[in-house]
Amino acid sequence: MEIAIIAHDGKKVEMVKFLEEFKDFFLQDHIKLIATGTTGNKVENAGFKVQRYLSGPIGGDAQIAGRVAEGKCKMVLFFRDPLEKHPHEPDVLMLLRICDVHNVPLASNPASAKLLIKGVSLVNTEIKPI
Repeated sequence: MEIAIIAHDGKKVEMVKFLEEFKDFFLQDHIKLIATGTTGNKVENAGFKVQRYLSGPIGGDAQIAGRVAEGKCKMVLFFRDPLEKHPHEPDVLMLLRICDVHNVPLASNPASAKLLIKGVSLVNTEIKPI
């Protein structure tokens, strides 16, 4: 399962903390993390394997949206900073719209991300081989 990890500058520490809290989930073999550039760097430094794309302001958000549209990325965790202005806001809104168009789960804060991860974990433990 490919999961995108994105965080605005003011939320990067919070994203790493979240990943560490759910480390057992994110280190599973079937989980592939992708991230925008700077977020990916922070995530790598915390010990997670991640495929990095461009930084958000220079096209990374659009690259992730492309993966969502292609059906490759199955979940997006995007910790947004609602109190700051972002020059690449059109790309951010496009990514959010693409998630809605393709019915891909999107969490914009730790509380909603926690629900998504716990939900996926619950479903995976309830699946029994046929």
